[in-house]
Amino acid sequence: MSLVFQWSALANLVAGEGTGGVLRSTPQDFQVEEIPAYLPSGEGDHVYVQLRKTGHTTAHVLRELCAQTGVRDRDVGVAGLKDRHAVTTQWISLPAKYEAALSRLEIPDVEVLQTARHGNKLGLGHLHGNRFTVRVRGAAGQAARAGEILDQLVQAGVPNYFGPQRFGLGGLNAEEGLRVLRGESRLKDPRVRRFLTSSVQSAVFNRFVSLRLERGLFTAVISGDMAKKHTTGGVFMVEDAAAETPRAQAGEISATGTLFGKKVKPLTLDAGVLEQEALASFDLTPQAFVSRRGDRRLTRVFPTDASITPEEDGYSVTFALPKGSFATSVLREIMRVDIDLSAGEAEETEPTELEGTQ
Repeated sequence: MSLVFQWSALANLVAGEGTGGVLRSTPQDFQVEEIPAYLPSGEGDHVYVQLRKTGHTTAHVLRELCAQTGVRDRDVGVAGLKDRHAVTTQWISLPAKYEAALSRLEIPDVEVLQTARHGNKLGLGHLHGNRFTVRVRGAAGQAARAGEILDQLVQAGVPNYFGPQRFGLGGLNAEEGLRVLRGESRLKDPRVRRFLTSSVQSAVFNRFVSLRLERGLFTAVISGDMAKKHTTGGVFMVEDAAAETPRAQAGEISATGTLFGKKVKPLTLDAGVLEQEALASFDLTPQAFVSRRGDRRLTRVFPTDASITPEEDGYSVTFALPKGSFATSVLREIMRVDIDLSAGEAEETEPTELEGTQ
């Protein structure tokens, strides 16, 4: 099986036709608002800055910020990275001694909404999630169908696939990541190497989720699953699948998939068999990932604050997702088209050694 990302290789949850349509005709059609884990206290040695930017990646804005204020890039804090093809609102932090320099900041299509002091630097993953408002054009008369699908996703959850942003232009990152894992790559930059190998982890995870959908296991748990409680975050091994599946069907717990690495044990029992099948799809074994730390990731997430608004040429959809999840997984279920395959330059949050911190 190819490591090149393709939506068509991943099973859908929702049966039937989607709405079709087109995304990102303008940046204003895709709006993302970061939901912070906490708000600045008003006191401390760091200044938190809420920015609204249009047509810029977070990385580009941070480079300009450093150049114009003199702050070192390692002293700037950010909770997550945001895409260029959107209007995005997020917080960043920098040492308070640079607060006065913010008044001189001039970046086209970047607006400072507010500033406030806080006691610590903003860290990667310091967010609850993101709220999305997305305009879908070219889908006139499809608002009702969009609402039907969105209702199903709210009830059953969304396949927590890694979207095409994780796999780069052309979906090729995982192929180069495999060369890194095998010692065949000439790339030296450790950050780039980590990003590429995370794409291989992501490809295996996506395959595991897709197999669960194909086998009718998406809203169930099986023996050997490491299930996670949505309310508390507690993780436990499923021994009695018949007893635990009603809790999964009620949305109280969900199975997790393995992001392979030296700190994470593979699944066992029936879940282990399914996981081995996902690995075998790419001719891989857990030992291939000894250079990674590893983690567990929920196989599904539940959109909240979800709604559809009819528009003359289609509809707008609003929803919130927890950190580390991709809006494209929701939109792909609703629209049933290949979402964002040509973008692939940035994702909602930067991949880390611990995906749960995204």
